[in-house]
Amino acid sequence: MPAATLTAFKPLGQETPTTSADLAAIKVRQKSAWSSGDYAIVGTTLQIVGEELCEALDLSSGSKVLDVAAGNGMVSLAAARRWCDVISTDYVPSLLERGRARASAEGLSIEFKEADAEALPFGDGAFDAVLSTFGVMFTPNQDKAAAELLRVCKSGGQIGLTNWTPDGFIGQMFKTIGKHLPPPAAAKSPLLWGTRARLTEMFEPKAAWIKTESRHFNFRYRSAQHFLDVFRTYYGPMLKAFSALETPQQDRLERDLYDLIARMNRAEDDTMVVPSEYLEVVIMKR
Repeated sequence: MPAATLTAFKPLGQETPTTSADLAAIKVRQKSAWSSGDYAIVGTTLQIVGEELCEALDLSSGSKVLDVAAGNGMVSLAAARRWCDVISTDYVPSLLERGRARASAEGLSIEFKEADAEALPFGDGAFDAVLSTFGVMFTPNQDKAAAELLRVCKSGGQIGLTNWTPDGFIGQMFKTIGKHLPPPAAAKSPLLWGTRARLTEMFEPKAAWIKTESRHFNFRYRSAQHFLDVFRTYYGPMLKAFSALETPQQDRLERDLYDLIARMNRAEDDTMVVPSEYLEVVIMKR
């Protein structure tokens, strides 16, 4: 896999201008990355984030809710548990199938629909709440994706997001991966979505207000080795990163990831408990 597959993970401040053709090519490679492995294995562990986001929005039963770049339906399920009318969207069909299976197992009524976050197939102002948990932040064309979230949200409705921050564990993990691959000419870093400044740029012109709160999700695994085994096997971006490297480079990347985990691990036994900062965002549309 060429290093450009990880274009969207270029470090902050190193972005170069891109054309629409560049962004389209990035999207194709990203879709391949997210379709590889099985993100649902990781996504299921993040369920508490979806529950907390729904509480932050104080969702009311009967609300029309759209989940964008939903993965296997983390926040879709959380909203459906609150008796909302939910549509769960993603551009990876296999992830929608995993979300559909989860909803069926719990007896929850959710509509699943394949959709691109940068071109949502819904009318203006169609939803009371538009949500995305660690999803829309990875779109190549950030401004277009933000505009779509705003477009399909009704006036007085809310947009709720959770985005990894640059300095948190996942942000540092992406930076560590980036050190081992040639820096490609890239779209803006997805980690910008985890900064108040970038959110203000994208949303403030059409927002009544924007609230952000720093939160932490604890990655709990049997060990650092267990975490790396799971992420190398199931988390598309890391799977693709390792497959792009020769064995000696893979070994160096693995050592650097071990070092990162060791620095941030707060477990007092042989297990792994690593807090990862994310930004919880609630926006009210004017």
